[in-house]
Amino acid sequence: MDHVQVEARPRDREATRGRLLAAARALFGEHGYEHVTVRMIAAAAGANLSLVGRYFGSKAGLFREVLAGEPTLAHVLDGDRAGLPARLAEYAALRMHADPESRILRSLERSAGDPEIRQLVGERVRTALVEPLAARLDGPDAVARARLATAVFLGVGAVRRNLGPEEPTPADLARLTAAFEACLGDLTTPEAGDAAPGDQPSVG
Repeated sequence: MDHVQVEARPRDREATRGRLLAAARALFGEHGYEHVTVRMIAAAAGANLSLVGRYFGSKAGLFREVLAGEPTLAHVLDGDRAGLPARLAEYAALRMHADPESRILRSLERSAGDPEIRQLVGERVRTALVEPLAARLDGPDAVARARLATAVFLGVGAVRRNLGPEEPTPADLARLTAAFEACLGDLTTPEAGDAAPGDQPSVG
């Protein structure tokens, strides 16, 4: 009997932790970070209020855990290096027209200016965008190049939020591709098809 009770405790803790995560994900997605309290999360999960602090440290720690389970750009970053600017451009073009599919990521965009989660926003940008993107680049200054591309990507979302959605055109896609190529390119080594030193650039 004692053996069964000892084995049940970790499962109970994990089940409670899972309920808190599920409740937090639903509430954050519906109301935004700043409008959700720890008491609301605990009540929705049917858990003691103190367990949020025990398992996650704070509301911010719980939000960090929820973010960790959200979709990333892995499906965009994976693939050949040559096609990376075009894949980023296609995904950025979608952001011109629509919010992120994830309710949590939409909530994160709305709450990005909240002082309590500003650090979490930075962590998300670094771990979900800058670092994975830099890891796929050759040559020097990979992190700096990845940061520039991330700035372009996030800027598209900021423009949509402030000016409203815009249906992307083929010209938009071409410009975005060129922007990502410029950000990600290694200027220390000519890429295939680049003009040799001394050649005049084509203007036609």
